[in-house]
Amino acid sequence: MKVEFLKDIALMVAGKNTGQIVDLLFDKKNVNEFLIAKKLGLTINQTRNILYKLSDEGLVSFTRKKDKKKGWYTYFWTFNTDKALVLLKKKIIEDIDQFEHQLKSREIKRFYICKTCNFEITEENALVHNFTCPECGEVYELYDNKKSINEITSQINRLKKELIEIEKELDIINKDKKKKVEREAKKVEKEKVERRRKAQFERQKERKKLERKLNKGKKKIKPVKKASKNLVKKKAFKKIIKKKKC
Repeated sequence: MKVEFLKDIALMVAGKNTGQIVDLLFDKKNVNEFLIAKKLGLTINQTRNILYKLSDEGLVSFTRKKDKKKGWYTYFWTFNTDKALVLLKKKIIEDIDQFEHQLKSREIKRFYICKTCNFEITEENALVHNFTCPECGEVYELYDNKKSINEITSQINRLKKELIEIEKELDIINKDKKKKVEREAKKVEKEKVERRRKAQFERQKERKKLERKLNKGKKKIKPVKKASKNLVKKKAFKKIIKKKKC
């Protein structure tokens, strides 16, 4: 990660001192605003004004805690790297579009210059003034666009390289976010499964407990044993003998 990218966009949004704020907040979370003010050598109100400007663009976010004794709030700040890079990407794309428009104009149109005033003018405007500088009276000379074309092309190439680097950084951040979301989803699903397992275990436990209570209330009845065939025969034989005696 090139912190300079983040400093560029912070500087564009909130002006001076923002570079130091990026250094203090980069890759950290919930930094005390009084610590930031102390490091910057600014008052707490001056520091908050800078942070609020960054917050308006989504570059920083905060949480606050209330001091129970004194009754005031203390703010803790975090730099939102992904949002800063998205904003910077948008700004670079706009700059590339502007430079490409200028390049196209330089390639198609002709420009004139007053070497005395070092003032450049389009051919249309030069024609209005009869190719004479209204300030000094010098005659305009045709300006060689090659130098401007090379400079603009160089700027476009530089910005395109920066854009590629920023897109790579955003890809890394988005992949990390995706992995984090997947980990959280797995964790939530695991917790759900665990809760269902515990609930099922508790239901089984309660059911067994209820069954024990029901079984405890019932009277135990001894099963009737069936007489064996030999015993039946003996009893029948005894009855016959008794009858004969009679």
